[in-house]
Amino acid sequence: MLDIKRLRNEPEEVKQALGRRGIEAPLDEFAELDTRRRELIVAVEEKKALRNQVSDEIAVAKKSGEDAAEKIAAMKSLGEKIKALDLALKDIEIKLDEIILELPNTPLPEVPDGVDESANIMVRTWGEPREFGFEPKAHWDLGADLGIIDQDRGAKVAESRFTLLRGMGARLERALINYFLNLHTGEHGYTELFPPILVNSESMRGTGQLSKFAQAEMYKLRDDDLYLNPTAEVPVTNIYRDEILSENELPIHLTAYLPSFRREAGAAGRDTRGLIRQHQFNKVELVKFITPETSADELEALTANAEEILKRLELPYRTVVLCSGDMGFASAKTYDIEVWLPSYNDYKEISSCSNYLDFQARRLNIRYRPAAGGKPRFVHTNNGSGLAVGRTFAAIIENYQNEDGSITVPEVLRHYMGVDIITAD
Repeated sequence: MLDIKRLRNEPEEVKQALGRRGIEAPLDEFAELDTRRRELIVAVEEKKALRNQVSDEIAVAKKSGEDAAEKIAAMKSLGEKIKALDLALKDIEIKLDEIILELPNTPLPEVPDGVDESANIMVRTWGEPREFGFEPKAHWDLGADLGIIDQDRGAKVAESRFTLLRGMGARLERALINYFLNLHTGEHGYTELFPPILVNSESMRGTGQLSKFAQAEMYKLRDDDLYLNPTAEVPVTNIYRDEILSENELPIHLTAYLPSFRREAGAAGRDTRGLIRQHQFNKVELVKFITPETSADELEALTANAEEILKRLELPYRTVVLCSGDMGFASAKTYDIEVWLPSYNDYKEISSCSNYLDFQARRLNIRYRPAAGGKPRFVHTNNGSGLAVGRTFAAIIENYQNEDGSITVPEVLRHYMGVDIITAD
């Protein structure tokens, strides 16, 4: 959520910043409603003060035996006017909240301008795509041939884009989850959590998942105020909702594995045929609660933590900074890490690492008390995938495939897998 003082005092600057995202912000309407709200507050307070005065006069009149009928009628009339003003005020506050909650974050000045991914800028690459001495297969064909990916039976159990992993496929998925968590907790300094898989609407609104831009992708339980977790970012970021931390507690670095669920869009093709765009998928998430002064550096460190996994798996990747029109609703700056997939002959996103500044913290009311004293301040939050497990699975079997259809297991995973090569059963 954007700072309401900023919307009041710097409307043109906010308009221009949101314009960089292609958003025409209704800040004129906001200003009119906000002005009317403050006028109503003054009017309500004046009438309440007058009602208190009349009430005192009625008490004095009754005590002295005077007729107070006229004053009682006046107080009743004031009460009705106050009630009407309160209702009008409530209606305006609802409209103001609707506007504020639907305004996305403003991009940081260094974020490149653009309307879509074509304006994203590559900041670095690592590794070189492998040159095969044979025609490489796509991961869905490799997995089917090896008997480790069964999308037909996954669809039979649920629907399309739900996948069954079998044997060494299931083990590889589990190995990746364990490897990611062990690296982030053992070397990168994160504390592991296992949060609830279901989250309520307040949690979803707090992190921005219930904005009009994203809510159609979410799975909602019909009879409860609960959603299937779309990403562990939601429950992990919400654990400190409505709390005031001490500055001495910061930074807080958390990691969590959860199965995640989204109604991912996509037409029939490679994305929906393989593991790249599934309705159910596993992710290991990285979340940081930090001070405003450190959030930029913390984003760089978080992105490096995610990249380190790909380096150790020896998977070629590139890192791009997203342009203003391609960022998520809550983000002020985002890096996408994209892994090389031979089946696409291109790089595909495997992690998004974002700095939200105080945008989520304002929605969630997460603050900290400065060590030097003074009023509580809103924390800043960072978040990123460390990594998306299914996409890493796909990248491994495509990049490590052999001509005979077997898959060489990356060295860092052999301890978890118990084998060096995955072959057909």
